[in-house]
Amino acid sequence: MAIPVRAARLCRLAGRTVSSLSVTRSLPARRCYISASTGNNLQFRLDERTAHSSLDLFKKNTAVIYRMLGLDPSHVQSNPERFRDWANVFGDEKISGGRHYWEVTVKKSQEFRLGVAEALMSREDCVGTNGSSWVFGYAQRKWFAMTGNKVVPVAQVGKPDRIGIRLDYEAGVLELMDIEKHTIIHTIRAQFKAPLCPAFGLWDGELLTHSGLEEPEGPK
Repeated sequence: MAIPVRAARLCRLAGRTVSSLSVTRSLPARRCYISASTGNNLQFRLDERTAHSSLDLFKKNTAVIYRMLGLDPSHVQSNPERFRDWANVFGDEKISGGRHYWEVTVKKSQEFRLGVAEALMSREDCVGTNGSSWVFGYAQRKWFAMTGNKVVPVAQVGKPDRIGIRLDYEAGVLELMDIEKHTIIHTIRAQFKAPLCPAFGLWDGELLTHSGLEEPEGPK
């Protein structure tokens, strides 16, 4: 039987602060979509090879659901890319430059993390607990930004059904976006030096990813 992920709920969030910039800026109401990834329009699916045994992928690997007990780890194909201790999963595309944007439907989960991580991040860690991952999380009805196991509360967000993630690799900027209010909620600044993957942690319910989208026009 798999070890319950809740035994270390949300990887034991630390109470320290992380250097990041919190902003709220208006975006225009128009949003554009495309059917396939072109240029910087990153298109990805969730990578089953990385998925913890408590996570089931569905909808052609664009969505993930959390199972409290999950599968017996011995029944899951063993490979060095799989998370064995934490309910994490990566996207199957690596990002080495450019600006990219994707969205995630979060309305069916109350505990999750979304962001990016270095493709070669240790599978012994949880996203947000090391210096190789940068995430926005939601737990106990509150948002936060997290990297290096340091947490910054993100206030006055509420719980949108669907949120956006915007990455500028060269500028070292990762943004959490409220796509309904057309605002940038919070910005994490970092120095990205290695290929990144979209990264997800899930401890309740399900998430649905939406990639291959055009970046919304707005503040640069």
